[in-house]
Amino acid sequence: MTVDQATRLRYLVETSRSRARVVAVTSGKGGVGKSSIALNVAIAVAKMNARVVLVDADFGLANLDVMCGVSPSAGLADVVSGRRRLSEAVTRTPYSIQLIAGANGIAYLADMPDEDRTRLLAQLGAIERESDLIVVDTGAGVSRNVVKIAAAADDCLVVTTPEPTSITDAYAAVKLISREREHGTLSLVVNQAATREEAAGVAARISAVARRFLGVEIAHMGYVLRDPAVARCVCMRKPLMAAFPASSAALCMKAIAARLQPGRAARASGEAGFFSRLRTFIGR
Repeated sequence: MTVDQATRLRYLVETSRSRARVVAVTSGKGGVGKSSIALNVAIAVAKMNARVVLVDADFGLANLDVMCGVSPSAGLADVVSGRRRLSEAVTRTPYSIQLIAGANGIAYLADMPDEDRTRLLAQLGAIERESDLIVVDTGAGVSRNVVKIAAAADDCLVVTTPEPTSITDAYAAVKLISREREHGTLSLVVNQAATREEAAGVAARISAVARRFLGVEIAHMGYVLRDPAVARCVCMRKPLMAAFPASSAALCMKAIAARLQPGRAARASGEAGFFSRLRTFIGR
């Protein structure tokens, strides 16, 4: 073996062990701002010179392309069906992140022939090796697919608001995700909070109940203050981080992003990646 060959072999071994940190953003119910947080936190991390991919895994109401103001020519469903290669389903955005839209096809990983599944996972695995952070926006609610995706991630951010119904549904999501073997780290994000103190109180209540009745520790990842700029940017089809970067909500998003810096993987780098774990989780 030549020196050049040995060097390349070491490089391949080292890069095969490194992979992106995968963060799933989920919620127990719709209307809590989950997708807005996933999108803007992804952009905020990308502004730290990180390679970030945003995956829209909301099976029923995928809308991140609309929020970004882009028109993807293909999505993950096209890749699953074999109509497109994954490289064709990655949409570049003006905000330093790459978007994989229309992820409804991921629900059928377990039903694919072994050969097709292996080929797809090889393509998906390339994303993990070529990125620093992958943010997965799950569907709202606690369906089986949502729970499986959330549990397969390195980190799962459960978004809630201070409303009693939202708190109850967030706890239900935590309960179901925590029942999955080998789930990742669970954290709370309190959205639409009137004050920092209100957000801290909501997070403390959910954490205390989860610790007492589920034996699960939940970190408080952060909060987002109630801000009219959020609704305005949705109408503009432009992310908050781009339209109103100095708004109170955007500053809160930046604080959450700072805690999600790539390189702080919740699982050992030698373990199977997110998409491989997802195949296993869905197959159970």
